[in-house]
Amino acid sequence: MQTFHLIRHAQSMHNALQQAGQPDPMVHDAALTELGLEQAQRLGTEIAEAPAFDLVVVTPFTRALQTALRVFGQSTAPRMILDLHREYLENYCDVGRSPDHLGKLFPMFDFAHLSDPWWYVDHTSDAVYEKEPASISAQRVEDFSAWLKARPEQTIGVVGHGTFLHALTGQRFDNAERLITSL
Repeated sequence: MQTFHLIRHAQSMHNALQQAGQPDPMVHDAALTELGLEQAQRLGTEIAEAPAFDLVVVTPFTRALQTALRVFGQSTAPRMILDLHREYLENYCDVGRSPDHLGKLFPMFDFAHLSDPWWYVDHTSDAVYEKEPASISAQRVEDFSAWLKARPEQTIGVVGHGTFLHALTGQRFDNAERLITSL
């Protein structure tokens, strides 16, 4: 039976600045805060005591990549960058960076297989970003669930995002929270 360790990224700059009812703080591809780095490190200590992972799947957002590096730093599991479980684009922090740019920031990961752009883009709009249609996000949730279940690995770590993970599991995730499930 497969076991999935679903992890929401640690606190990002967007999380720290966003206030309920206030406009988007417009932080592009938000990095982790100092608190976020500490949260990820603590979770990494906890994860180090878990059974070995066969695969770690991470979205290409900076906050998820930084979280994965701290959480799975001691793991020898292969790491795969996958945009299928990227965050639902509703804020500027959910606009990604080009694979080339990410490769320079995170040379330990392979981004060559990603399209550019790999995040949702409304090509009919001139706005900095447009919200992703809910139907597209819902389809990605279904596709990611099927993709995970079809994997041959038994223990898979997934570093992703709160809105996406909530849609996948029905559970709300705090920053750096982990849910162990079989889906």
